[in-house]
Amino acid sequence: MSDDIRNVIILGSGAIYAARADLEPLVLEGIQPGGQLTITTDVENYPGFENPIMGPELMEIMKKQAARFGTEFEFATVDRVELDGPVKTLHAGDKTWRSRTVVISTGATARWLGIPSEEKLKGHGVSACATCDGFFFRDQVIAVVGGGDTAMEEATFLSKFGSKIYVIHRRDELRASMAMQDRAVANPKIEFIWDSVVEEVLGENKVSGVRLKNVKTGEERTLDAGGLFIAIGHTPNTQIFEGKLKMDENGYLLVTAGTTRTSVPGVFAAGDVSDHVYRQAVTAAGMGCMAALDAERYLAEHSE
Repeated sequence: MSDDIRNVIILGSGAIYAARADLEPLVLEGIQPGGQLTITTDVENYPGFENPIMGPELMEIMKKQAARFGTEFEFATVDRVELDGPVKTLHAGDKTWRSRTVVISTGATARWLGIPSEEKLKGHGVSACATCDGFFFRDQVIAVVGGGDTAMEEATFLSKFGSKIYVIHRRDELRASMAMQDRAVANPKIEFIWDSVVEEVLGENKVSGVRLKNVKTGEERTLDAGGLFIAIGHTPNTQIFEGKLKMDENGYLLVTAGTTRTSVPGVFAAGDVSDHVYRQAVTAAGMGCMAALDAERYLAEHSE
């Protein structure tokens, strides 16, 4: 264990504000440095970029900007934490770090179908974010998988762009709230395909359709579509904080309204790890700024 006690350790991504505040942050990057944006192709909705920018390129620019202000980076996946007391301890295998504050920005992972053809066409017509990618499917037929609020919200949003939206659900009734159901059912562009699952995503370099299987009859059919949106939810990357920090029933970290403060003093949460509503790059970046400012104020108040 190092005798050094850092001011700020960030789990995940983002450190510009903390670095500019002269807090000398350390970023511990996990198995997917940069998070979900590293598997995103064209990013068109991040402020400051007139033309689309590739997700990995945007993350690399942000990393270089943070490094210019003195941020240190290490590749490590933290597997154990001790958060009580004025000094927090983080473990990754046999390595240990200590810090007065911790910012958790480990993000969330979209749930996928888990079939090879889906993996092959991610970023080429297969997406898990309608807000991010819906614009690219203007006047096309789009398929959405799911039956909860997320799927209804995605389908309704996509109806602004697509010529026809098919919602594929493995059951014969939706799990979504009635308000969300009513809105989707009333939309003339949205049609439901019940009791069905995606067996294969079709296409070589981009999605051309999906092969469906009826779970009750076993009958298969092909649906022509230019895009496939997986809307079966996200899993926040908070497993190592179970029993350490307060969470909601889905595992998202709870923060004090209007702040990034978690249930443990000196520990802050930013981005998709605590935000299950917006889940956008720009809102995550804004929360990262908030977390850095919250950490700076906490350190000033506990300077002793």
